[in-house]
Amino acid sequence: MAADAGVRLEVDEILSYSDDLLGVLRVSNDHDANAQVGSRARMLLSACRSESDDLDLQLREYQEKIRSCKERIDKAKAETIADDTLNALQNKMEEKLQEEKQLREEVSIEERKDAVKKKEKDMQKTERMLSMCVSVTNIIPHFEDQDKVSGYIVDKDRKKLEKFEFEKTVPPVEISNKLWKKIQGA
Repeated sequence: MAADAGVRLEVDEILSYSDDLLGVLRVSNDHDANAQVGSRARMLLSACRSESDDLDLQLREYQEKIRSCKERIDKAKAETIADDTLNALQNKMEEKLQEEKQLREEVSIEERKDAVKKKEKDMQKTERMLSMCVSVTNIIPHFEDQDKVSGYIVDKDRKKLEKFEFEKTVPPVEISNKLWKKIQGA
């Protein structure tokens, strides 16, 4: 604003100089020349005043823009977080994420343990079921060959094994009938 006052002071000096020049010219004897110089001085004075008014208007507009920018800067500063605060928050968030990750891993381990226990129980249940089926039917199924229905028939003393094998295309009723005939014959 001090620079603006300096510019305003120079304009005021020019206007004052123009007024002094008009005063000197009024005292002079050459009336036509004085009139012409006076007319031009008035035109210069009018142009200077008009230019001064325009500059004043522009100055006020720029000052308003500067004030508006300062307000926005202050508002932005108020809305932003200081770097140290931001770093502290970021560190805290990373700690929370690590804690959450550790909890997930612990839960995952517990879930895996539970799944293993369940599979073990299911396996024991299946083994008991298979043992019961073998004792009732005297048939030991062979599960590795998925393309065929196969297994062994054991006699009542569990000393003799007889292998059986059927294609999957054979109807289940026919397979059952053939197996029952073999069991009864054993």
